[in-house]
Amino acid sequence: MSAGPSRPAGARAALPERARASARRIWGLVYRHLALYRRSWPRVLELMYWPILQMVVWGFVTAYLAGLQNNVTSVAAGVLLGGVLLWEVALRSQMGFSISFLEEIWSRNLGHVFVSPLRPRELVAGLMAMSLIRVAVGVTPAVLLAWLLYAFGLFSMGPVVVAFFAALLMMGWAVALGVTSLILRYGAGAEALAWSVLFGLTPFSAVFYPVSVLPAWLQPVSLALPAAHVFEGMRAALLQGEIAWGHLAAAFALDAFWLAAMGWVFMRQFQGARVRGALLNIGE
Repeated sequence: MSAGPSRPAGARAALPERARASARRIWGLVYRHLALYRRSWPRVLELMYWPILQMVVWGFVTAYLAGLQNNVTSVAAGVLLGGVLLWEVALRSQMGFSISFLEEIWSRNLGHVFVSPLRPRELVAGLMAMSLIRVAVGVTPAVLLAWLLYAFGLFSMGPVVVAFFAALLMMGWAVALGVTSLILRYGAGAEALAWSVLFGLTPFSAVFYPVSVLPAWLQPVSLALPAAHVFEGMRAALLQGEIAWGHLAAAFALDAFWLAAMGWVFMRQFQGARVRGALLNIGE
């Protein structure tokens, strides 16, 4: 019995070659951004500055609460510090993606990038890779200092922390895709959103308190955000010692939905900017 038509050998060989060519283009974009940090210690310091500052400030708050000699406040202090460190993952993820995109605009390089064979999805992949690198450089020192200064080990919750990190990374990417879409549509007038959008979502993300604290009419808004489920899961791990699988599944499902939706919006705005010729003069 025939197994059906098979792909020609030349076509099969071309697939890995196209994948390698795509990977080289993505690496070229990543390397272009890494080169900015290689000999610029102020840029590297800036990546670590805000996460460390946030951790130190909230660390003093948690030290004060723990000093009240009350078991409840001691546990609450750990929840606060864990919330700060995990929220920095989402913030640095979103800002790492958005600011790397803005670097292309500020250097008047966006038009040049797309004269090259680089495709829009490869641009997104490269920005995601840079976001991951920036998160690792920015958040890792804060996590280590939290352990050294305040004896708070984020990984004491177990391997589930990796899932929390991944869910918040993807949420940051989804928000960043929305922000870059607005920049492509409105230009320099939307650049400030790269620093402010995710801060505006903080009250609804249940970072420092459970969703049940919010007014009833706001709770569905909160539960539509992946971060709310991540932080509900974090509190379950710290306070009850268990993994809230339902919240974890909801976080990843919402991440998939928001990434798909914002990816579609980004592609629409990118094509619109290309038709208008805005890729060459955006930001001016």
